[in-house]
Amino acid sequence: MKLVFLIGSGAVGKMTVGQELAKITDLRLFHNHMMIEPVIDIFGYRDGQTVIELRDVIFRNFAASGQYGMIFTFMWAFDMQEDWDYIAHVKEIFEPYGTQFYYVELEAPQAIRLERNGTENRLKNKRSKQDLEASRERLLREDSKHRLESLEGEIPFENYLRLDNSALPAAEAAARIKDTFGL
Repeated sequence: MKLVFLIGSGAVGKMTVGQELAKITDLRLFHNHMMIEPVIDIFGYRDGQTVIELRDVIFRNFAASGQYGMIFTFMWAFDMQEDWDYIAHVKEIFEPYGTQFYYVELEAPQAIRLERNGTENRLKNKRSKQDLEASRERLLREDSKHRLESLEGEIPFENYLRLDNSALPAAEAAARIKDTFGL
């Protein structure tokens, strides 16, 4: 089994690149908002613990499924130990199944990400982003509060790719990821 962690700042294109990567591989896409949006619908707000617990059910059952692999999108705050711990937790779920892990960090300047914040695909798949002003403010707040791009050499894992997708169409970014790792 293969698990691709597709990481990056808000509105960098994780879900969109993940969608394209799923089209050209046998990997299944599990983007972060697939759990966030239903929890918001049910609770009326984002209950982080419920999101984590639901993700864990998906991870455990998928890891045991014998499928080819998964793409998981995640906004990793590199300055928060709990995010490092969360990645380690997800890996622990998959490790007993001989999983190969891949890490793709997408990056693009804030100005480009603010433009992408209102794209049709993003708004269709992430209802909580449809209030564009609130979504814009959240992106700016997250950028100012956390370090959402890794430092040079900070990612200690094998199979790591840093990809500036500022001017790169999602399909081309996905093709580069596929070719780099032979997925």
